[in-house]
Amino acid sequence: MNITPETIWEDVRAIREQAPLVHNITNYVVMNTTANALLALGASPVMAHARAEVEEMAGISSALVINIGTLSDPWISSMNLAAQKADSCNIPIIIDPVGAGATQYRTTTATTFIQAFFPEIIRGNGSEIMALCQDGVATKGVDSTSESSLALDSAKHLNRTTDSVVCITGETDYVVDKTGVIAIKNGHPMMPRVTGLGCTASALCGAFAAVNSRYATAVAHAMAVMGIAGEIAAETAKGPGSLQTGFIDALYCLTRDDIERYFRE
Repeated sequence: MNITPETIWEDVRAIREQAPLVHNITNYVVMNTTANALLALGASPVMAHARAEVEEMAGISSALVINIGTLSDPWISSMNLAAQKADSCNIPIIIDPVGAGATQYRTTTATTFIQAFFPEIIRGNGSEIMALCQDGVATKGVDSTSESSLALDSAKHLNRTTDSVVCITGETDYVVDKTGVIAIKNGHPMMPRVTGLGCTASALCGAFAAVNSRYATAVAHAMAVMGIAGEIAAETAKGPGSLQTGFIDALYCLTRDDIERYFRE
């Protein structure tokens, strides 16, 4: 994967020109943040989880983002219906296994979904990615740091067994596919203090995957844009509250010059 400011900007322009519809079945905590981030970047978000409409909505979308943050049995049913429709229409599926490893319910829901649909993209922090591989890769537990070699080994195992592009987010973001690993080093230490930015990363993966079918490249571009927007916002932020507002503004105002100035690989 050869990620450059030029390739990142090409995808940003495509999102702004095409305004792809990104269908999110996501959690209550982050709906507003992720919808605003997608809108600011130029995509068209929809948050629809009712069983009666998810198949129809998935069928007209350009990407489906599944986030298990606030789980319930009816939501799981809707997630599966939407994924079945997206799969049949060759629409990219992104899953964010929020909290995998914390409870058996979460871990089983995420692993069952992945085994059923082989999503194009799996994005999580190091603990979540390792939890998904508890039977395939020995780990010291889900509290290991996201930059650890164990998390990277787990991501490689997931990629081998599912053919999904796997993204580990943390101080350094890693994107893993069959061609290798790319590290994205953009971001700011204040970003983890804003709830929902990890979920926003998954939503942005949906927007980039909607315009770029080279999914590993799309994910790397999404992570770079996330990190760059966070760095720009942090320059004037007084704390996490103003960082969140500044992050949305940075996505909206992002230019090619910004990408060239801030991108670090």
